[in-house]
Amino acid sequence: MRPDIVVVMTDQQRVGLSRRSGFAVDTMPFVDGLAAQGTDFRHAYTAAPACVPARTSLLTGRFPSAHQVRQNSNARYAHYQQDLLDVLRNADYQLHFAGKPHMHRDAADFDTFAGPYFHTNGPERSADEKAFDEWLDHLDHGVSDEPTPYDVTTQLPYRITSDALKAIDEADPERPGLFWVSYPEPHNPYQVPQPYFDFVAPEDVPDRLTGPEAAEHKGGTYAWLRRLQEEKRPGYDDNWRRYAANYLGMLRLLDDQIRRLHEGLAHRTRPRLTIVLADHGDYVGEYGLQRKGAGLSEFLMRIPMILAGDGVKEQQRDEPVSIVDLLPTICEAVDQPIPDGVQGRSLLPLAHGEPAPEAEFGSIIAEQGYGGRAYEVTARPPLHFRYDGPSFDELNTVTQSGGARMLRSGKWKLIVHADLDGELYDLETDPAELDNLFADDRHLAVRAGLLHQLTRWQARLTDDLPNGNYTPLRLPHNWRWAPQGEAP
Repeated sequence: MRPDIVVVMTDQQRVGLSRRSGFAVDTMPFVDGLAAQGTDFRHAYTAAPACVPARTSLLTGRFPSAHQVRQNSNARYAHYQQDLLDVLRNADYQLHFAGKPHMHRDAADFDTFAGPYFHTNGPERSADEKAFDEWLDHLDHGVSDEPTPYDVTTQLPYRITSDALKAIDEADPERPGLFWVSYPEPHNPYQVPQPYFDFVAPEDVPDRLTGPEAAEHKGGTYAWLRRLQEEKRPGYDDNWRRYAANYLGMLRLLDDQIRRLHEGLAHRTRPRLTIVLADHGDYVGEYGLQRKGAGLSEFLMRIPMILAGDGVKEQQRDEPVSIVDLLPTICEAVDQPIPDGVQGRSLLPLAHGEPAPEAEFGSIIAEQGYGGRAYEVTARPPLHFRYDGPSFDELNTVTQSGGARMLRSGKWKLIVHADLDGELYDLETDPAELDNLFADDRHLAVRAGLLHQLTRWQARLTDDLPNGNYTPLRLPHNWRWAPQGEAP
């Protein structure tokens, strides 16, 4: 019997902020429980640190350079043969979506579609919901220093969960379903109602690794973004603990809604595969920065990724994996072929507890950038949109002009730019990526080995679409580097 597929996606959720991952605050006890009952991929990465490229990678199993959606404004140009919805339609799945889309698919592609929700609005069914959305809009994507003056039922995650539960209740019990629930939080604006506002006091927020001085030390786009944010909101970093406290409170609010969603699925008697993940991370004050918009730091690139359900082993996996791997994983879970052009690798054997070939799972790549050169520190370009807020225009601080590729292998992280010097970090001793070893002669052999791995990945990610008449040799699970006999 084909399983229900439940995809729970958050937006801009930084990894490592739960008790299970060693954080001092117990932000997400229910999700931690799901992770304990399933496979917790502790080194999962986004394909790109921006919403639409990452979500397109999830749907298509392709990296941004192949699916061609490399910024948030061009989802409609996604390039692929078949995506997740096509695969599941071919397997006679009913398709249900609730929440924030920010992808190349829209309402017409689903059986039910509740939304669209975005970061300051959603479908409004009551006067309180309308008032709350207006209040959110007036926050100007900033940080509220007071509890939200509307109760939790007006919050977007609560409303999205309610919509999802309605679809679940009305879904055909005889057919398998995709239930995709996409929360806009904990993305800015950073706000929470009581009791979440007092969930952790600002003075009890654990210390960050770095402050604003680190952005200046790293220079480049980090210093550019830090100065741009300071010009937008002078002194904003003085209040970073309130911002972090709101963020942690929002994680607990999300955890409560994911629990509510899970309880509402109980009457579905089919087997189930549940996937919980984020599209990308958030600085949460590191480098004196909020949100995203500069660099390929672990704070933005690593994501939570959990697989739970029937047949999934209780385990932690340390192999570096990617959001791109989810489409082929789902293909195998529903007994459908992996579409042509897919670059990800099925994680289903790993979720079942099987060993992972080092050649295939010893490293992972990610991308950032869209044309042109990286902006100079003093540049003040028109960015990808202006928000006519209640006070003054907001320059949206996400721009990714230039191009970069990241490779994670073991404790090492390599970043190569199209127009800037390279970066090399030992993440065991330097988790904030402040000590660039790229030009250090003592690490020439490490650098050479990582550059070779990166080059192999670049060759692997050459787009094979459109199909021609020639037939490539493909190994099972799309494990292209598995030694002979290791991909049964």
